[in-house]
Amino acid sequence: MRFCFSWFAFYFTHERSACFLGALQIRVHAILSVGMADDTEFMRLALEEARTAAAAGEVPIGAIMVHEGKILARSGNRTIRDCDPTAHAEIVVLREASRRLGNHRLGGTTLYATIEPCSMCAGAMIQARVTRLVYGADDPKGGAVRSCFEILSDNRLNHRVEVTTGALAAECAAVMQSFFAERR
Repeated sequence: MRFCFSWFAFYFTHERSACFLGALQIRVHAILSVGMADDTEFMRLALEEARTAAAAGEVPIGAIMVHEGKILARSGNRTIRDCDPTAHAEIVVLREASRRLGNHRLGGTTLYATIEPCSMCAGAMIQARVTRLVYGADDPKGGAVRSCFEILSDNRLNHRVEVTTGALAAECAAVMQSFFAERR
């Protein structure tokens, strides 16, 4: 099986220092916020989902949807297992959270994703009216939050999502790095 990512790079900042790991450049970005402890705990759960996805042969991206401090949904990528190109971790949790809340609008929710969401996932967050996104590692090849596109903050759209970046960024990047290193 051949994967379309021949090389993957993530960029982060931390005290103006960088650590180079093969084709992966990591600069760790520290987050300082009131909800940092909660963000870290939920991101650890998203990382568990990413590792589970990797064990199933999926690209290791995990997501958690939280509402009022409670987990509504959690998943890793399922595109291969479900034979569904839209079964990204973020889409899977958006669908499940909508079912659990009985509403296609997800106001008051926070989505935690290990990697910066793509344009499909960012667009789905806009449509669902997700309040907040917390993600770990930037995706300079396809990220639609700040790396390639800025969908969630585009003033032309009728909804914007509050974004917190860099939560456990080094760990999120390391999961991706080791997954693709094993396949080279």
